[in-house]
Amino acid sequence: MIDLVIKFFPMTATDEAQIEKLDERAFGPGRYARTAYRLREGVAPDLSLSFVARVGTLLVGANRMTGILVGSTPAMLLGPLTVEPAFRSQGVGERLVNHSLDAARAAGHRLVLLVGDLDYYSRLGFARVPRGKISMPGPVDPDRILYCELQPGAFAAASGQMRRA
Repeated sequence: MIDLVIKFFPMTATDEAQIEKLDERAFGPGRYARTAYRLREGVAPDLSLSFVARVGTLLVGANRMTGILVGSTPAMLLGPLTVEPAFRSQGVGERLVNHSLDAARAAGHRLVLLVGDLDYYSRLGFARVPRGKISMPGPVDPDRILYCELQPGAFAAASGQMRRA
């Protein structure tokens, strides 16, 4: 029997080509039209807060964190979170997110935002942003804009449009 041990590592610049292929399989070419992708376009993720999951040398998941501003409030944008289909429902995504949140908290970041499904991310500490409090520079379902406070009270100061830091 082969033991498929999933291990987690900080992302490096050399992971980018493999991550791009994983994103292509998971999201297809339409991902470039999504507002969150456009917001991150041309901005390198913070490698100290971004992680990959591997089985041996095989990349099976990745999560990135990118610095943004919400109005004038600094925050981190989580995502995309991508897991190889054969490795879904094994906790890989949750563990990647938790690694990123723990690293962001330890680095002194106060707030993380994402665009995603509340049913999935609520168990990781995310809540829905009240309508009208935060917007994005393009079309997005406002019910999918979620936040996680890494420090109590951090969300109260955040309002306005998300933009590149």
